Amino acid sequence: MKKLICTALALLMLTVPAYAAKTVPTDTVEISAPSAILMEKVTGDVIYEKSAHERMPPASVTKVMTMLLIVEAIERGELSLEDTVTASERAASFGGSCVFLEEGEKMSVDEMLKCIAVVSANDCAVAMAEHLCGSEQAFVKRMNERALELGLKDTNFKNCTGLFEDDEHYTSAYDIAVMSRELISHELIKNYTTIWMDSIRGGEFGLSNTNKLVYYYDGCTGLKTGFTEKAMYCLSATAMRDGVEFIAVIMHADTIDARNNDAKALLNFGFANYKLLPLRAPEVLPPVRVSLGTADSVQPVYDSAEAVLVAKNSVGDVSYEVDLPEYVSAPIDEGQRLGTLRLVSGDKTVQEVPLVADAAVERAGFGSVLLELLKSYVGLG
Repeated sequence: MKKLICTALALLMLTVPAYAAKTVPTDTVEISAPSAILMEKVTGDVIYEKSAHERMPPASVTKVMTMLLIVEAIERGELSLEDTVTASERAASFGGSCVFLEEGEKMSVDEMLKCIAVVSANDCAVAMAEHLCGSEQAFVKRMNERALELGLKDTNFKNCTGLFEDDEHYTSAYDIAVMSRELISHELIKNYTTIWMDSIRGGEFGLSNTNKLVYYYDGCTGLKTGFTEKAMYCLSATAMRDGVEFIAVIMHADTIDARNNDAKALLNFGFANYKLLPLRAPEVLPPVRVSLGTADSVQPVYDSAEAVLVAKNSVGDVSYEVDLPEYVSAPIDEGQRLGTLRLVSGDKTVQEVPLVADAAVERAGFGSVLLELLKSYVGLG
């Protein structure tokens, strides 16, 4: 066996025996809200949860899904940031958080998305829903379809704003975390959710972010606030430091300060205690020679998630060991295991990652095999 040992340059700390992050008891972090969750973005690991699957009204945090559908339409090429959106009479009639659109007023998708992300503009959310799907009702249907695609079991939308008190409009802290994770996977949205202050209409109408964490919490990347008398104070807060991004969702907090303090407590706990460990060797994987095949070699690739979330406080330096054979014999199936990446700390194997063939290699015909054997015999191969 050929063993390539690549020692990590940084100190990577791991957790005990399973080495992956585990959900901590609810008394580990003091959270006043009745429902909350802390999730890591890359792995989707849940570190903390408190009644996270309880169905509750989300208020304007509803717009996480609204913004997700908009961003996905942009990235599919169905919508452009430069496209013009015309406000309907219905969109212009919406109150609550809004930018006071007038019927027939035109704004770009870029401005509409900014207003939704920064000031939670209900009128812009409805205008975008109508622009994309013809009606808010059709857009809401798509919201619920997307929720099912994401595997959300405790979510049902009745509108795209969260403004109205409807018993059939609900979600959960866990489901909000999942849709938030999907939203922040699109870096485009952070161009809007990280804005603290801006303006529209040529500077005549000022915008100030409803999420004050954007201003004073280090690394905050968004994401969405909400309030109604029924939902109380809700928040999906996202933040990134040192390459790790966490999602903290707070539901039904009593006050804005309580909501923000709960979110900060969860995010602080995540950053203080966890980090991502890459499940990739620092060096490029070498190809493996193939004997008696239609190709000379096959490229190994990783068959695992890109990283694992681990605790900072247990094991020390980590090295990466890549075990691959000198050669393999054809035929080889795509996805066939070729070797293993081992993450090692001291004398312990922390994690193993399968290395598999990126393509199939068929066995060569009789004539090709005979020629190959002849080359090997006379020393030409």
